[in-house]
Amino acid sequence: MTKKNNSKNQNGTIALNRKARHEYFLEDRFEAGISLQGWEVKSIREGKVNLSDSYVIIKNGEAYLFGAQIQPLNNASTHVICDPDRSRKLLLHKRELSKLIGLTERESYTLVTTAMYWKTCWVKVEFHLAKGKKSYDKRDDVKDRDWSREKERMMKHSKR
Repeated sequence: MTKKNNSKNQNGTIALNRKARHEYFLEDRFEAGISLQGWEVKSIREGKVNLSDSYVIIKNGEAYLFGAQIQPLNNASTHVICDPDRSRKLLLHKRELSKLIGLTERESYTLVTTAMYWKTCWVKVEFHLAKGKKSYDKRDDVKDRDWSREKERMMKHSKR
């Protein structure tokens, strides 16, 4: 007997923050579990998540996901108060937290959320240590991308 996969995405991806690669230099990658309420898990299964302006903050030695929006379902329970913009606690090891605290406070890094996905039955959040890009850095990236595309075209035509 085979199991049926009820999720829409076969690879387990729930939401992506594509803007992060354009706005920041992404360096180290971290993965954390997330503490959710029941209505939030149901909304996540329906794909009602927005990570576009989300980031991770560290308060009192704990990491929190801030700015992620999980929209409640229309048929949510009447006795539960749904706050789509609440900050959610991230589950990390102490050594990871101490490393993140040191880098964000001393070296002025930002923790930018890039993805939310399923890992078996758990919801995981991927975030990166990041430094902001200046406008000229963004223009350089666009120029490099255009040049690589043009180079591929020239190579394709030269083979004929």
